[in-house]
Amino acid sequence: PSAVASLKKTPLFDFHRENGGKMVEFAGWSMPVQYKDSHIASHLHTREHCSIFDVSHMLQTKVHGKDRVRFMESLVVTDIAELSDNQGTLSLFTNKEGGIIDDLIVTKTDHGYLYVVSNAGCAEKDSAHMKARLAESKAAGFDVDLEFLHDALIALQGPTMSRVLQEGLKEDLSKLTFMTSTLATVFGVPGCRVTRCGYTGEDGVEISVPQSRVVELTEKLLANSEVKLAGLGARDSLRLEAGLCLYGNDIDETTTPVEASLVWTIGKRRRQTKDFPGADIIIPQIKAKTARKRVGLVSTGPPIRQHTPILSPDGKLIGEVTSGCPSPCLKKNIAMAYVDAAFAKNGTAIQVEVRKKAVPATVSKMPFVPTKYYSG
Repeated sequence: PSAVASLKKTPLFDFHRENGGKMVEFAGWSMPVQYKDSHIASHLHTREHCSIFDVSHMLQTKVHGKDRVRFMESLVVTDIAELSDNQGTLSLFTNKEGGIIDDLIVTKTDHGYLYVVSNAGCAEKDSAHMKARLAESKAAGFDVDLEFLHDALIALQGPTMSRVLQEGLKEDLSKLTFMTSTLATVFGVPGCRVTRCGYTGEDGVEISVPQSRVVELTEKLLANSEVKLAGLGARDSLRLEAGLCLYGNDIDETTTPVEASLVWTIGKRRRQTKDFPGADIIIPQIKAKTARKRVGLVSTGPPIRQHTPILSPDGKLIGEVTSGCPSPCLKKNIAMAYVDAAFAKNGTAIQVEVRKKAVPATVSKMPFVPTKYYSG
């Protein structure tokens, strides 16, 4: 019990338990892995209707001050200066060795701050990293400040999201395109930030909401029969079908953005200026290619899981699976893996070693299931 007692709880903790949430440890938090419905049913409900995910465990930060863009660009690979107002982007914190400290979403709001969301499992590392850089920046005379938020964060994901949410919003959702953000009153709850993004491959939003009113907002959304609660089980299989990385599995401090097939996050201007951490290692890799690459795999037969060895057709070890599960939508196994570059082309036949047996698999393009982001 002492281990459980030390877990952090989101503002929806009691609500999850009242609604049949099966709680598990995740990144130091007590989180629902599923509710009354099976993981598969919940996954399919998200693809066909929509689901609410509690993502309050993620780190939300505001970066203030007139040098906020310069400050953020000293930490990440992206061109933040070129973002339009209220536009966001996926980015990466990198280290001097070119490894990935975390992935994050940075939104350039029109309210004089950047809004940053990064991973729960990296919260302490990320905040320490940002604070250390803040001290250096202030010493160099930068006008910049950090504010770590305590608001809750819920994700509403699925094809019927906009129908459900529009009922409680005076802003026109057809104008809020993928990766844009707005402040709004949502179902009578003021001071919410609604960002059109998510981790499922479906149309969706993430809503940052004052802690004291997150239960109320969640209940108002659930009043619509389209909406069900979903847990970490469905979250993982949905993001894998969408070809999205999980930090700690598919990317970490030992993988570079080039190896991880995330070169698109590196801003064109930043490739010229070469002024982000690890640029001297990362930028030459863009041209020279790397010895290994993150790829998708599909197979039939026994499921492929993290750490499954990958073999060439003649049986030599060429890589390892970083995430894998049976795909509820495709009815076959899907996985992400790092393989030797010679085997990274889509359609390449390889083998995975499951319980000491070599099983055929094929390198596949991602996303495995087409994404349905709303671009207007």
